[in-house]
Amino acid sequence: MISHCAWRYFRFPLSFREVEELMLARGVIVSYGSVRRWCLKCGQAYTGALRRRRPRPGDTWHPDEVFIKINGELKYRWRTVDAHGTVLDILVQNRRDAAAARCFFRTLLKTTRTVPRVVVTDRLRSYGAAHREVLPSVEHHSHQGLNNRAENSHQPTRQRERAVKGFRSVGAAQRFLAAFSGISPHFRPHRHLMTATKYRTEMTIRFALWDQIAGVAGRPCGCRLTIRPVQAVWWYS
Repeated sequence: MISHCAWRYFRFPLSFREVEELMLARGVIVSYGSVRRWCLKCGQAYTGALRRRRPRPGDTWHPDEVFIKINGELKYRWRTVDAHGTVLDILVQNRRDAAAARCFFRTLLKTTRTVPRVVVTDRLRSYGAAHREVLPSVEHHSHQGLNNRAENSHQPTRQRERAVKGFRSVGAAQRFLAAFSGISPHFRPHRHLMTATKYRTEMTIRFALWDQIAGVAGRPCGCRLTIRPVQAVWWYS
């Protein structure tokens, strides 16, 4: 049940209260506060388990940054995807200067534990300075039109940002986006490239993997669910 609530929250643009209402419609009483605690505590565990089961990242990386507003203040969300569109890492910072780019590259190398062959960025000069210091042996391509893959990868997070009406703090944004970038793409295969039969087969495999992860990662989270039956449910026609 915990994994089901986390799946609904990270897969669809729903609030905690809306997840609570959907669970109540199925006869399960759970408070929105419990859903929030489950997503905060177990979301990172699910994301880590999914990332450990993914294949090795591609050798071409596409870093990019976009601005977000947190309590009216301008922040920047740094994000990197590989040639297959897989999100490698995400980091929220106050600036987008060379120091912020260096910090993001170091965090990216620590997370992936691999070095790319090519890094493709836009024309932001901070990338060039960070590349010369952190990734001097990696080929660097800087062109506005070559980084469309990273630009398009921001769309799901933008949609979710509008649904939750913004973030309240940098820490809350970092925690949510780290889990969201790992769970949401797992249930978003490239459907436009598949037939209906192939899409259903792929989703069946991904749901089976999710169930396996939830069964292993759910216990260490320390989350317990007490289901109380609804005392009275009246349906009016």
